[in-house]
Amino acid sequence: MSFTTYKVAIICLLLCVACPLFASHDLLQDPRITLHLKNVSLKQVFNEIENQSGYSFLLRNNDVDVEQNVSINVENRSIKDILDILFENKDVTYDVKERRISVYRSTDSSLQSKKIRRISGIVKDSHNEPVAGASVSVLQTTNGTVTDMDGNFTLDIPEGSTLQVSFIGYRPQNVVVGNRTILDITLQEDTQALDEIVVVGFGTQKKVNLTGSVGVATSKDFESRPVQNAVLALQGVVPGLNITNSGNGGELNAAKSIDIRGTGTIGNTSSSPLILIDGMAGDLKALNPQDIESVSVLKDAAASSIYGSRAPFGVILITTKTGKTGRAQVNYNVNVRFNTPVMLPELQNSYQFVNYFNEAQFNTNQSILFDAAYVQLVKDYMDGKLDPNNVVGDYGTGGGGKWNYDYTYANVNWLEEYYRSMAPSQEHNVSVSGGTEKINYYLSGNYMSQDGFMRYGTDTEDRFTLTAKISGQLTKHFKLDYNSRFIRDDYARPSVMNTDFYDNLLRRARPTRAIKDPNGYYMTDINYIQALEDGGRYKEQKDDLYNQMKVTFTPLKDWNIIAEMNVRTSGQWQHTDYKRVYAHYQNDPSEIYVANGTSPNLDSVREYSYKSTYLNPNVYSNYSFSLDKNNFAVMIGFQAEREKLRSLTGYRSGMISTDMPILDLTTDIDNTTVGGNYNNWATAGFFGRLNYDYNGRYMAEVNLRYDGSSRFRADQRWIWTPSFSLGWNIARENFWENWVDVIQTLKFRGSYGELANQNTSSYYPTYQTITTGTSNGTWLINGAKPNTATVPSLISSTLTWEKVRTTNIGLDWGALNNRFTGSLDYFVRKTLNMVGPGVELPVTLGTSVPNTNNCDLKTYGWELELAWRDHVGDFSYGVKMNISDSQTKILRYANPTGSMSGSYIEGELINNIYGYTTLGIAKTDEEMEAHLASLPNGGQSAIGSSWAAGDVMYADINGDGKISNGDNTIYDMGDKKKIGNSTPRFRTGITFDASYKGFDFQMFWQGVLKRDYDPGEDNMVFWGANTGNWQSTFFTDHLDYFRSEDDTSIFGVNIDGYYPRPLFNTKNKKTQTRFVQNAAYMRLKNLQLGYTFPKVVLNTLRLQNLRIYVSGENLLTITKLSNTMDPETAGIGRKGGTVYPLSRTYSLGLSVNF
Repeated sequence: MSFTTYKVAIICLLLCVACPLFASHDLLQDPRITLHLKNVSLKQVFNEIENQSGYSFLLRNNDVDVEQNVSINVENRSIKDILDILFENKDVTYDVKERRISVYRSTDSSLQSKKIRRISGIVKDSHNEPVAGASVSVLQTTNGTVTDMDGNFTLDIPEGSTLQVSFIGYRPQNVVVGNRTILDITLQEDTQALDEIVVVGFGTQKKVNLTGSVGVATSKDFESRPVQNAVLALQGVVPGLNITNSGNGGELNAAKSIDIRGTGTIGNTSSSPLILIDGMAGDLKALNPQDIESVSVLKDAAASSIYGSRAPFGVILITTKTGKTGRAQVNYNVNVRFNTPVMLPELQNSYQFVNYFNEAQFNTNQSILFDAAYVQLVKDYMDGKLDPNNVVGDYGTGGGGKWNYDYTYANVNWLEEYYRSMAPSQEHNVSVSGGTEKINYYLSGNYMSQDGFMRYGTDTEDRFTLTAKISGQLTKHFKLDYNSRFIRDDYARPSVMNTDFYDNLLRRARPTRAIKDPNGYYMTDINYIQALEDGGRYKEQKDDLYNQMKVTFTPLKDWNIIAEMNVRTSGQWQHTDYKRVYAHYQNDPSEIYVANGTSPNLDSVREYSYKSTYLNPNVYSNYSFSLDKNNFAVMIGFQAEREKLRSLTGYRSGMISTDMPILDLTTDIDNTTVGGNYNNWATAGFFGRLNYDYNGRYMAEVNLRYDGSSRFRADQRWIWTPSFSLGWNIARENFWENWVDVIQTLKFRGSYGELANQNTSSYYPTYQTITTGTSNGTWLINGAKPNTATVPSLISSTLTWEKVRTTNIGLDWGALNNRFTGSLDYFVRKTLNMVGPGVELPVTLGTSVPNTNNCDLKTYGWELELAWRDHVGDFSYGVKMNISDSQTKILRYANPTGSMSGSYIEGELINNIYGYTTLGIAKTDEEMEAHLASLPNGGQSAIGSSWAAGDVMYADINGDGKISNGDNTIYDMGDKKKIGNSTPRFRTGITFDASYKGFDFQMFWQGVLKRDYDPGEDNMVFWGANTGNWQSTFFTDHLDYFRSEDDTSIFGVNIDGYYPRPLFNTKNKKTQTRFVQNAAYMRLKNLQLGYTFPKVVLNTLRLQNLRIYVSGENLLTITKLSNTMDPETAGIGRKGGTVYPLSRTYSLGLSVNF
């Protein structure tokens, strides 16, 4: 569907939904009421009018006796008629403003002695937005009114009056009227009041009373960020919430790795946090960022334990926007983005490449890959001395009538050829919100279109979301909330852009290889251009439909009984068609053959479909009450979850027509596969919470949950998980009175809790399963391959819960009128009974040892958050910084020998780097010979041979006269030692923002201040020349290698080169101190400048708000890491770091409110 069609669809849908709402709003302006009531209280009459009309009554200071009995009998009458009947011959009058009815005495003694006059005015906020529902009254009287939907009011007042204006979330303001008859009043936000409510599990709490560890982000952290999804916008915003790249890096559909406070488990379970969107498990990546109101990150056991076994490693609570009382607000946001690749490595040119590889080959075995005549041709072509279309010559003739692709002499930068320098993107968001005291609504539609960097074949992503939320106070005791959200995500790419593509991309990107042969055909055997263009498409479509309904029954004040039903249906469809591409013969260009280097072997189609239905009913009740200064809140409830999943796969080769890649139009019965399965899981939990605080000074919270999971057998299925937390706000103590003007909040808090982890990688981990196959036997029965069944592996039927115990202590403060705020946390989290490999048994067992609960670990760390906010006149500014750290130590693991061969080691930190100590690179053969002579018991022969100038000299740490890794155990690692740790440390986020009149500015930095990275000895990206010329690559950074004074290299002498001499082996590439990288970095994640037009312009344009802005992402990176890789992708990808590049984004945007 075209972009224009999407826009029209969004607008039409919103109009279809919104117009009835507006129409109904107009129809309700003059409702008709029928009453047949006898001898009932006036209060009951008011309640009945409220129920029939949607209006609400406002009574002032007991002016009216609502308990008096009245009778009324009317049919289809207006509210005015009914009130006139009720108050006939009574000292009572009323005002009707919008949907509020103010009732009060007709006379007020304070008004009798003064002249009365009428005034009018408007109440606005600091953004020039009207404030609907604000209270406007004469100070110290009952005479008052409320503002209408446009913030307007009219009031009769005595001369010399002072008005008091107030509204929730704003500081009350007294206004001296004087001789004015028209007032323009601006309310200032009460930032302390706005910030004090935090979303927690199944409710909210005042931030000042929190005793658990909770991090918060608001919609301001997402506004105008030109990011593809909400996950990217959260990176670095909340301390302890860690978001990193995974897989192949920056692909459009790439998933990010998310954890809270580091590694949670190394067992066959997940340490990812539970992500809840409006209380239901969901996909944060797919959510429209513009719909997000706030994010709460529950980090310790006390905060997250209410969610039980689904949340052992924290919870991310996403609260989306809702409608607010007032007139309809229409908002439209649009931004256009231009993306460029970040830190794309620079490839060598063709002349550098042939010389670099020649030297590596000569250093390896005294031969060369390219003779002098060919090297000269390469240079002449680069210098423009040859016909630019003739890239072959005599060297380009291969066997079998084909081109000899490896001896063409072009000069192509293949990274720039495959990845284009700019990819466009656009995002549009429309929302409509509003409501009354009885009902409010929020509707939004979002469309995001993103093109990728692939020059050939192209890759694209389109996201389309629709959200509708409505909340209604049905009666005084019943409230109904309904929320529906539909998300569709479409992603497409060339089929060959898979793991093999990333494996081969850099090693096949030899600059001498030409794009086309002299006949104008793509050299498809060795480049992916035609395969990307014509080799088929991979298409993925994901649909998520969320439906949520909540009914709140309030039988008594402060007692709520809540029933929720959450339903999510998810569907995923994947289509892959592979189409053979062809190369042309040299000796007969009209003849073709399948390009065996880049083409699929067969024309084929694969279809995959997946559907899940997730049901989550919750029933809970909360009650709060106070006894003098003792405040209590109690909650009990029940939660259940069930998800049913099914999938279906079909594959067949032999397309009838490549123009119609459909399963039905394939014919190969010998190359056909079908598959499918059903899965389901369920949990149930009973939970309770008790909160207590004494006058905001002493606080306590206790949580208890009883959880059951279908993943364990009956005798292991249920588990208790308790937690508790305490808090002490010292600033509320009497002895703090002399300091309260300086420090308003100083709260110590501590918590301890135990959670259980049921998030196993298998839905049925305690049951043996038999793998079956269809016609896949390697023998024949009656001339056909038989079906097969495989003996199942051993399992432990006693597998049970991992237990997670967390201790947290923290300090929160607010000083200098809360201009300076912050928090500090220290935590220790132990994960016990993790599922790990069993102890090694004799091979006579005949199968692998089953996993069992036999591993423990401890993760510990701290988090610090600081913020300063102030203003000087019209200039407002703020600075916010967060930094966090965590490390993980193995306490128990089944590795009794202490093997260092990819296994965890008891008593050691995970991600430790063990390696050799580098003495240096030998500058002469004599220096190397002297070094080897100092090692009389074997020199460096255990790790290589033919040592010479330019090679690494390793240190003999254990003094045994040789270089080796000993038994390669922690107890005997030979000459290795701990030389670093690859865990990211001191993760940091820093935000600067400022505004002056209509201008606003924001700068956000994110980074990791300490991380060691070991490239490893088989890392082609870092080393360049690697284990052979076909497993090597060639960046300009790789040219900084040792070259002696008598070296005849075209690159000149380089005695102090960073790399050792290039070799097609790994003897110089062992993990060692010289080449452990400093992967710390700071990155300018966002820089934004905006301007909001003044009210005088908006009034002319009949707009409520208009803002334009420019913004950029990933604009600057500060790092000491090798230029061969991006610090955010170091350690992922293929062949040591072959990844899809991350994006630098430039954005232009506009936000307008009608």
